[in-house]
Amino acid sequence: MKSFLIIGMGHFGHHMCASLAKMDCEIMIVDKNEEAVEDMLPYVVSAKIGDCTNIEVLKTFDIPSFDTCFVCMGENFQNSLEITSLLKECGAKRVISKADRDIQEKFLLRNGADAVIYPEKNMAERFAVRESSEHIFDYINLGSEYSIYEIDVLDRWVGKTVKELNFRVKYNLSVLATKQGGDVKPVITGERRFEKGEHLLVLGKEEDVRKLTK
Repeated sequence: MKSFLIIGMGHFGHHMCASLAKMDCEIMIVDKNEEAVEDMLPYVVSAKIGDCTNIEVLKTFDIPSFDTCFVCMGENFQNSLEITSLLKECGAKRVISKADRDIQEKFLLRNGADAVIYPEKNMAERFAVRESSEHIFDYINLGSEYSIYEIDVLDRWVGKTVKELNFRVKYNLSVLATKQGGDVKPVITGERRFEKGEHLLVLGKEEDVRKLTK
């Protein structure tokens, strides 16, 4: 079972805590405001009140024992920078910090963050991709030029197999799974025959998906 430290229990910290709790993880939460942690007490193994810009406070948490430390500070970016740096100084294995702007992401990475969460930007990009095409229903950015897209099964594909369509060569996309309603089925062989009304989960570049869904 993995263990996590979440510093900053604003809206994002709450969502992170609730999501990790669903996966039966061990979680410690910290905030300067006692009211900010109260509603999360049923989901965590420990909740602390303290100022994490003070390294002496952080040292009492046994930082190296956590698999990942999340810095989910809200408005005070200077505090995020300081806490990110201090966590590394205390021996944190992995630090993931929240950013609200591109420039913040750069500074957090320079100050020791192993990764940066940029929720508003990521959500905006996801909705922009979805809403800009009638045939793209969802999108997951993999952090490179490749992403996973949920797209329509086009009428001309119905009844044909992945192999018959020569899908990967013709469209430069890899079919990972099919989806109908909430039911997702991996596409393991090229003999999978497409059905009307289902969606495909494909891996590829945005430019190739755009060509296909025009």
